[in-house]
Amino acid sequence: MKLIKRGKVKDIYEVAEDVLLFEFSDRVSAFDVVLPTPIPRKGEVLNRFAEFFFKVVEFPNHMIERVSPRQMTVKRLSIIPIEFVIRGYLYGSLYERVQKGEVRLDIEPVLAAKLPSPILDPTTKSDVKDVPITKQEVVSQRLLLETEYDMLSDVSIRIYNKLAGLADKAGFIMADLKIEFGKDKMGNVYLADSIGPDEFRLWPKESYKVGKPQESFDKQVVRDWLISVGYRDALNKARSQNLPPPPPPELPRDIVELTAKRYIEAFERITGTKF
Repeated sequence: MKLIKRGKVKDIYEVAEDVLLFEFSDRVSAFDVVLPTPIPRKGEVLNRFAEFFFKVVEFPNHMIERVSPRQMTVKRLSIIPIEFVIRGYLYGSLYERVQKGEVRLDIEPVLAAKLPSPILDPTTKSDVKDVPITKQEVVSQRLLLETEYDMLSDVSIRIYNKLAGLADKAGFIMADLKIEFGKDKMGNVYLADSIGPDEFRLWPKESYKVGKPQESFDKQVVRDWLISVGYRDALNKARSQNLPPPPPPELPRDIVELTAKRYIEAFERITGTKF
């Protein structure tokens, strides 16, 4: 097989003209930077989560089959260069942008507050840094027709509601979700990439409290540690000056173990399957 792309967390191989193989690694990224410390068994969790979610989502997807613990074959698509981010709660970059006045919402800007209804908050798809993009920019840049954008907006929110419902039954809040779509040669649209703890924020309902940082069963554990040691600030400073990003630090053992444990627990509780 031919390696055609080494992504942040997975490697993509060409199996046939219209078939690709995803190999999910144990790499972890945060703030669009790949960290030097792997998370044991993370790749297997992501692969199995993707298979589970693709099977329950009622929209065509590109999965063919999971062929090994960390590998999945998929239809080859032309990926739409937009990340469809659906937010159900005020957290992360959305909260920061609301605080800065860059985004206006008809609610009091309280950390982790539930939004009146889920909203689409799309970004560009970049190997450097994803940035917010508006519907008008998507259409004017001819990334999608307006009708396509509206359709995928509705689909994205329906998918979020479906998965948030599954999470709720397992005792979790799915605060947000990032999904991607692609087109085949005939122009048919499919749900693409993968869905797992790298693509959503997951909070245990029993510890949820508005106005404070949330306990996370996703890679927010890693993000929070990087923020605490000042890496995000150093990274943002370098980017603002068009400088190379500073080398990311090694993750401490307790953060690695906690992240791995929570990925597995999230999988078992949501899928009802022993890992």
